[in-house]
Amino acid sequence: MAEVSIPSAEVLLSKRVQEMVLNGQDPLGPYVCRNKHDNVEEESPENSPIPIIDLGCFLPQQSSTEETEENLEKLKSALSTWGCFRAIGHGIPSSFLDEVRQVGREFFQQPMEEKNKYAKPVTVFEGYGADPVPEEGQSLDWSDRLFLELVPEDRRNYRLWPRNPTSFKKTLEEYTEKMKSVTEIISKSMAKSLHLEENCFLKQFGERAQLQGRFNYYTPCKRPDLVLGLKAHADGSGYTILMHDEPGLQILKDGKWYTAPKNPDVLLVLMGDQMEIMSNGIFKSPVHRVVSDSKSDRISVAMFYTPEVGKEIGPQEGLISEEVPRAYKTVKDYADFHLGYYQKGMRSIHAVKV
Repeated sequence: MAEVSIPSAEVLLSKRVQEMVLNGQDPLGPYVCRNKHDNVEEESPENSPIPIIDLGCFLPQQSSTEETEENLEKLKSALSTWGCFRAIGHGIPSSFLDEVRQVGREFFQQPMEEKNKYAKPVTVFEGYGADPVPEEGQSLDWSDRLFLELVPEDRRNYRLWPRNPTSFKKTLEEYTEKMKSVTEIISKSMAKSLHLEENCFLKQFGERAQLQGRFNYYTPCKRPDLVLGLKAHADGSGYTILMHDEPGLQILKDGKWYTAPKNPDVLLVLMGDQMEIMSNGIFKSPVHRVVSDSKSDRISVAMFYTPEVGKEIGPQEGLISEEVPRAYKTVKDYADFHLGYYQKGMRSIHAVKV
């Protein structure tokens, strides 16, 4: 019997998942990351216990002092147990969120030759394609993505911004401005929930804090029992704000995977490792993944909010005492450090503990 040759990760990443599906290729070799022993329980999205937080309660003169305090306590509880929450009251119209998802979907639905105008090498992050090649033995994700630098504006490479659909640039620029407002509300509210000065986390992120956008497209997969859309990981950002159109993203808590339910008006806010560090371990950076589906495609848009390049961050001084010692070291450019561990299928947060 002839030996079957399985392509290497680098060869496969020179293609796109959409292209492989169009060519009738099965998800082989490096894409296989689940097996019969992957028996962690999964909870359905119905009646999801993932906390809901109304960001509108944190806006000036929108709530009574008592109501604001109550919601700050809910926020602290959500981030110290789940490390994430579903945000409502964020002030972004649902029609505009639909528009952002739609320009992403229209981009991925174009012919390969059009999308490849924005293609990136396999070793680079920004542009159209897949993540840089992981180390040998690590799996690949059943997804394609478009990753773009957004803030500071002088880091934008407009050559990599799709010209089709024609509304892409305007829509993403507008969404970026709205995200800047949302991150300010979230950062201040997190500080106040810990009884800290409201601008302390914003100061750690710095005046040139970064926003990076990632449009993810999950093509239907013949073997969702074996292949993940995005492998289990925790983010290296400060925190991540995600919107999606169908269930698929799962949060790991207490040995179970909980699926974030479909709600086109809700933003999912996930703490990254750097927020766990700044909060001295009070807020948790949750492990999460995206499962694949045999019938439906999916689109999601993630915004990564990260401290400015070269900025040192560490546990907020007001959270350190004799009773509660410093839990993490001071770090700089943690996202780059995190990537090295991610490529090995490992978490980096443990390496910066005191």
